[in-house]
Amino acid sequence: MSSFGNPHRIYLFDMKNGKKKLAYGQSPEDALEILSYRLPKEEMDEIIKDRCVQVNQQQLQEYVHFLG
Repeated sequence: MSSFGNPHRIYLFDMKNGKKKLAYGQSPEDALEILSYRLPKEEMDEIIKDRCVQVNQQQLQEYVHFLG
């Protein structure tokens, strides 16, 4: 099964500590689900799930210092 037909996007979610969490997926909801596979519950609870911005790969350097 190929994922080329379903493009993935990069999202930055705000966190309660003022940092941002980088995630990717077909939608913000999908990105959060993918994050939940690799993060412990405590870290997932820090993410503000309804506050995210979609960024493209070229913009990532602008946000590196915000990542947590």
